[in-house]
Amino acid sequence: MTDMDSAPEAHTGGPRRVVMRGEHKYTLLGTAHVSRASAEEVQHEIESGAYDTVAIELCDARHAALTRAGELEQMDLFQVLRQGKAGMVAANLALGAYQQRLADQFGIEPGAEMRAAINSCAAADLPLELVDRNIGVTLKRVYRRIPWWQRMSTLGALFASLLSREKIEESDIERLKEGDMLESTFNEFAAESATMHETLIDERDRYMAAQLLKQTPTQHTLVVVGAGHLKGLARYLEAGMDDPGATVAELDRVPPGARWVKWIPWVVVALVFIGFAIGFSRSAGLGQQMVIEWVVINGALSAVGAALALAHPLTVVTAFIAAPLTSLNPTIGAGMVTAAAELWLRKPRVGDFSTLKSDVTKATGWWKNRVSRTLLVFVFSTIGSAAGTYIAGFRIVGQLFGGG
Repeated sequence: MTDMDSAPEAHTGGPRRVVMRGEHKYTLLGTAHVSRASAEEVQHEIESGAYDTVAIELCDARHAALTRAGELEQMDLFQVLRQGKAGMVAANLALGAYQQRLADQFGIEPGAEMRAAINSCAAADLPLELVDRNIGVTLKRVYRRIPWWQRMSTLGALFASLLSREKIEESDIERLKEGDMLESTFNEFAAESATMHETLIDERDRYMAAQLLKQTPTQHTLVVVGAGHLKGLARYLEAGMDDPGATVAELDRVPPGARWVKWIPWVVVALVFIGFAIGFSRSAGLGQQMVIEWVVINGALSAVGAALALAHPLTVVTAFIAAPLTSLNPTIGAGMVTAAAELWLRKPRVGDFSTLKSDVTKATGWWKNRVSRTLLVFVFSTIGSAAGTYIAGFRIVGQLFGGG
């Protein structure tokens, strides 16, 4: 038996819902991620002594970002590159930069209510539960579930927002007060994409409900979530779940990419080698011309990408040399080679790690900071090499079948 009571007149703070499951009571407190009043209310609620457990809309990664400010300083960039996580780290920095711009422009600390919950729980010696899904899993599920063309436009818009000097509008602040930080960051796309909205909001509502339901019941749990999650989370809690653990496992799974997509780079490589073979079979001159064009186009575009990232001159040369070779071996990307070269030539200093979060809030900061610049080298030289592969590939086809 369940019961839900919104009872807004019973309090003077933010919106809330109360869900009863048997003898266990969940008080869902809707907060604004950019509101000082929300932080004060969370602190007041916890200090009231009415709760024996507190659950908050954070995952381990975001909890660490709030509580361990020096964690970025321990980041091993070589390890990030080897594990293929450079793109994800750059995306997370971009998201963090958007939130920091809010803090700088409006004097607001995003996530202040979560920090208040963490500190108040520690002071009151209350158990604290992190119930949100890992942000990396959420972003990967968004990436995998939307069409390829929307992936490019979404990532492009995310990074383009960093280069914009426009101030964040008051209307954006109001959306943040009523909604969710991730959805607001991708607002333009989430509004038009049911899949993106489902992954950013509805899936996380289900996930948090499942996390709460699979925990050891206590008498009264305070659940601190963004106001945008209040209605959905209450609905899933009220409905209950037969197997909350299975729901968590399902929503933690990153959908595999389409198998045929993985074969595209190998097909392209095979076609390039076949093209070279046909070209040399017709004449040594034609074959040599095709190889030269492959090297020049692929290498030059990757080098341009590295140069746009203001890479070290030797890194730019490395991009020119490496890209034509790595494009023929899909297991090694040009970006990995160029970023490794940049790291070797310009090792990040301690100060680069300590100022990374603030530096990336400004467009110039991405190029000034050696850590973020290395990530730009990776991204831009990878894009350049990919463009060079397809342009040079079409040139090869043109040489063989179009008369040059």
